[in-house]
Parts: sequence; structure tokens; C-alpha cells
Amino acid sequence: MRIIGGTWRGRRIRFPALAALRPTPDRVRETLFNWLQGVIGDARGLDLFAGSGALGLEALSRGAREVQFVEREPVAAAALRATLATLGGRGEVWVGDAFRFLARPATAFDVVFLDPPFAAGRLDELCTLLERGGWLAARAYVYLEAPARDGPPPLPSTWEVARETRAGEVRGLLARRTAADRERTDEA
Repeated sequence: MRIIGGTWRGRRIRFPALAALRPTPDRVRETLFNWLQGVIGDARGLDLFAGSGALGLEALSRGAREVQFVEREPVAAAALRATLATLGGRGEVWVGDAFRFLARPATAFDVVFLDPPFAAGRLDELCTLLERGGWLAARAYVYLEAPARDGPPPLPSTWEVARETRAGEVRGLLARRTAADRERTDEA
């Protein structure tokens, strides 16, 4: 697999052949980063369920300030660390479960990539943890990936769907945290 845009365009991403890894297809990544082109520069990103790291690496290639990667498979995390070292990426890889990561003290991110294994089926719970845990900047974007056959996951009331796409068996949804709702939440 290759990075499709930015300063690292065409560079290979090497990752282990693990059954649980399902990298985001090129067509979906291209669409997603076209949507994010005005906000990805200098953004702080979080790539939960990083796997190959394709989403976070693409963000770094396109100007993100830094990306934190969370991956529970040690061999995949090691490959991601090696890729970051080779490319000179500004990121950190945390090895462990995404739910345990979200139980830690939060740091707000501008863009979050949320692409858990399709069989996990816990997108709504993850969205709630991101929203309530302080992981999102006031006007953050969250990209969610799920099986195309499923409807969109329930989103927190402080989020709105900005864009949506389908490619084969993948549904990609870009949600945005709304400022007005965020202000009401802060006042409560």
C-alpha cells in the first residue's frame, strides 16, 4: 500500500499480514482527505485502531502537526513505528486497546480516525467516550468507517454528519463537532 498524497506521496507503507488488519481503500482515503484538505494542515490527529497506520500517515503527509496512533497488535505497532522512523513522522504509537487508551487523561484532538474492526460493532460507545472524555477540540472532525450494509452509527447530539461515502463494502462518514452544541455542553 502507498501514501496517496502530500509530501510522502508514493511512499510504501509496510505492515504485517494480519487477518484483523483492513486498511482503508485508496479511493476512500482520497475522498476523505479531499474533504479534510482545509483543516488537516497543522491539525493534531488521533488514529484509533491504527492497523497499518494508513489514515494517520496520510494526515502527516498532508501537513498534520502530529498524530497519535493506537494499535493493540504489537507486531503491527512495531511496523508502524518503523514506518514513522523511516519517514520522519511526528507521531507516537501507543500499544494497547483503544478503550483503555480513552480511559486515560485526555488531550483534545482536531481530527480523529475511528476505524475499528467491523466485527467489534462498538462505534456508538467509542463516539460517546471521545465526546464525553475531552478528546475532541471544539470543532473537531471524526472520521468513522463501518460496513456499508449497516446504517450510520448513532452519533452524539453535539456532532453533525458533514460528509458520507460508500465504496464496495465500506461506509465512510465524516462527522463534525458543532460549536453551538459545544458551547451549551460547556455551560452545563
